[in-house]
Amino acid sequence: MRKVVRENSLGLVFGVLFLLALTGQAFAGHADFNQQQLADGLPTVSMGRYLTSASFAVDVAENWQSEYLQFFLYIVLTVWLLQKGSPESKSLDQAGTESDEDQLVGPHARDDSPGWAKAAGWRRHLLSNSLGLVMGTVFLLSWLAQSIAGVVTFNERQLSQLQEPVTWLDYLTEPDFWNRTLQNWQSELLAVFSMAVLAIYLRQRGSPESKPVGAPHTSTGVEG
Repeated sequence: MRKVVRENSLGLVFGVLFLLALTGQAFAGHADFNQQQLADGLPTVSMGRYLTSASFAVDVAENWQSEYLQFFLYIVLTVWLLQKGSPESKSLDQAGTESDEDQLVGPHARDDSPGWAKAAGWRRHLLSNSLGLVMGTVFLLSWLAQSIAGVVTFNERQLSQLQEPVTWLDYLTEPDFWNRTLQNWQSELLAVFSMAVLAIYLRQRGSPESKPVGAPHTSTGVEG
């Protein structure tokens, strides 16, 4: 058991931290929602009712979609785009999808390579792009969930103010939808930009996200 925990500690710790943060968001969001209900002269709701509400769903989904957009763009764009001196970039001579030999596919696959890496046709192509496809799909589904929960929340507010509700398609053109979307996108894109550029000059000893402490600033695609 100790070996299993040690070998999977990164995923386990982040999984636990995610659950703790989501739980904290649920309690804080519930309290904030009920404060707003009281301010509007409306009854408070239970935790169970809040967790199944559009208000909670839109708050969660709008963050998930921006996170997965960040990873999707990072995974796909770093196939071709480079950043000299950054460990977040491939070496300057490796732009593109690389050769079958470099990628250990087809006749260059090893005995312990995934089965589909040894296959030809659509199976190898699907495996070769599976990470980007899954990240992109989760982003789109999260964005869709945000828009659906968002229009419900928006219409609840419209009705409480004696205004006409809007359709889902109309909501996609509303400032509320794009404000929720873009305020998350800009922060995620800034984080990726900062990581790619700051890692050229700054170090974190022992981290795979950093170059070795003594590596030159111009070293590209080198991790500690």
